[in-house]
Amino acid sequence: VTFCYLPNCRVLKDIRSKPFHYSDEATKVLQEKWVDTTDIRNTLTFGDIDFDKSNIKVGAGKLYIVEGKTKDQTPIVIEVINYAEKAVLQEIKKSNEQ
Repeated sequence: VTFCYLPNCRVLKDIRSKPFHYSDEATKVLQEKWVDTTDIRNTLTFGDIDFDKSNIKVGAGKLYIVEGKTKDQTPIVIEVINYAEKAVLQEIKKSNEQ
């Protein structure tokens, strides 16, 4: 059993605890093969939320920007909308930061 005390850990754990869906745009990026669902899962486990750009209300959910890396160490940024009953991956981008 792990306990999440810090905000980053709590939000990522909440997102991982729900049914996870992919937008059409995110699905297209995944089909490019430079990033895969394992990279997304790892980012949602070990990534860092950019709280300056996150916790923004989008309809009935909140937008979170999460920074992580692929298995090849390519920096990525994912945008997830966290709803009460599900989480939706909206976008996947390569990050400019190394």
